Amino acid sequence: MEKREKNKKYRALKDTAYELFMKFGISRVTVEEICLKAGVSKMTFYKYFKNKTHLVKDLIDNLVSVQMEKYRKIMEKPVPFTEKVKLILVLKNEQTEMMGKEFFTDLVLNPNPEIALYLEKIREKSAKEVLESFRSARESGEIRRDIKPEFIIYFLNHLTEMTRDEELLKMYSTPNELAMELTNFFFYGITAPGTPGIQAEDKAAEKEKAVV
Repeated sequence: MEKREKNKKYRALKDTAYELFMKFGISRVTVEEICLKAGVSKMTFYKYFKNKTHLVKDLIDNLVSVQMEKYRKIMEKPVPFTEKVKLILVLKNEQTEMMGKEFFTDLVLNPNPEIALYLEKIREKSAKEVLESFRSARESGEIRRDIKPEFIIYFLNHLTEMTRDEELLKMYSTPNELAMELTNFFFYGITAPGTPGIQAEDKAAEKEKAVV
């Protein structure tokens, strides 16, 4: 019973902090405000967390864990790689939209040094997994063997930014439609897949490689 009560209070603190951070940002919310809204004493707060930054790190771990699990499920889907890329773009866009403006600013654009360092370590760890999955896709023939997976990831990050471009969004009914357009453009350019001219160029390139 005691353990269950502790978990309940721990959950209340995290849920309340998440709600307040999303609405007001990290810097404007105090430990006192979190405890007051959660109905938990400051003494209990400090049993679970060293300080507010410790709580923020805990929340970041949860957010990243959820997003990476969604990413893994996307990569496991029996769908073409182009569809996987579209779903990744949508996921990254949803992740950003989920954050309130103040929270996004405090967490991503202007974090305190300790949080910035923590985020960098998490990004490095996540990037290794993403890079490995793209390398596997290259080896299996889902993407070109002569393209660097690092370039694809770099480019996808910029495509994600484009899905939030207000001028671009005006041209499409939904963000998902824009994400699909960007994905198709990334893979096919302005020429339809299977265009005779493109096929001829591909065959010529393959022949040239064979000669070399």
